[in-house]
Amino acid sequence: MSLPRFWSNVRAVAYREAQILRHDRAIVFSLLFQPVLLLAIFGGVLSNKPSNVPWAVLDRSATTVSRKLVADVRSMGYFLAPVAVTSTAEGRNRLHEGESLALLVIPDTFARDVERGGAEVQLLLDGSDPLSSARVAGYIALAVASFDPRATLTRADPALRTPGPVAIRQRFQFNPTLRDRDFFLAAIAGMLLTNVCFSATSLGFVGEREAGTYEQMLSLPVTSLEIVIGKLLPHLAIAYALLAGTLLAAGIVFGVWVRGSLFALALVTLPFVLASLAVGVLVSVLARNSAQAIFITVFFTLPSFIMSGIMMPYQLMPHGVREVGGLLPLRWYQIALRRIVERGAGLADVAVPAVVLVTIFVVLILVVRFRMKPRLG
Repeated sequence: MSLPRFWSNVRAVAYREAQILRHDRAIVFSLLFQPVLLLAIFGGVLSNKPSNVPWAVLDRSATTVSRKLVADVRSMGYFLAPVAVTSTAEGRNRLHEGESLALLVIPDTFARDVERGGAEVQLLLDGSDPLSSARVAGYIALAVASFDPRATLTRADPALRTPGPVAIRQRFQFNPTLRDRDFFLAAIAGMLLTNVCFSATSLGFVGEREAGTYEQMLSLPVTSLEIVIGKLLPHLAIAYALLAGTLLAAGIVFGVWVRGSLFALALVTLPFVLASLAVGVLVSVLARNSAQAIFITVFFTLPSFIMSGIMMPYQLMPHGVREVGGLLPLRWYQIALRRIVERGAGLADVAVPAVVLVTIFVVLILVVRFRMKPRLG
């Protein structure tokens, strides 16, 4: 074969493939939308700079001076309005539940200690995310160090015109040494399960279509729902084996063991795996060929890793993005994982994530059920 004929054939095949891709709307949409989505997330959403930080305050002093200190922290622009708690136990519980990232404790003698130049406050932080907790601690420490109560005082208070500095005692909960590996290893099982579950089922029905057995499968004396559930169940054993292997490896190699209930972890894993597998089935039902299924799977996988809170705390994400991330199964599973692995949580502590995961699974199954068609056309 001559060289000109060779390149002519190559161009003909390339032209044919380009025409196929041009008319494949799913692939074109993925190619155009994914860069826009990732640019928007990485450029306008994700940041290591704390924002919208939920925190709590235990103000035992309840004086103008203590309220001025709280206002100074809030005015830095990184924090939401503080939640007032009535006891240290209530504040610690908020840290345990992940509802607050910091707890500022102001003693009842704060105003008097300011007069004497020996005031001190305590700061408890959720150390499960070392980078964010260290930054939050730094900003609060900066506000406390630069605190000047004289703006709240009157000329009739001569003893308070030269107040002393305010000291701060910091303590990190759940990860006192702020080891980065604890943060990542606590939720790495969620990333692996997401990737495996999406990939395992996204090519299922597409493969049936391409093999010419799709309508034959639908003609069996079973319902569409039974077909979908039957396709999901064999993957459960693989998912649990992967979970067990990941947790054992993290404990043996890095010393990161599960502190909470293994039963709760096994129980909450079930709806998460089913929901993730259902996402893959939905992709397989929507896609018309394997290439489309792969592109759509990547479209689901990347936002799941970014917006779920695996890479950075979801509490620090802007409103809107945070709510969209709440639609992803990985968001709720990583919450349950970190509560169980790092905080020593039990079944009651992960009840809400478990219920949400069950709801997501049911909704996805219903969408898949009504999307499946008895005929190829």
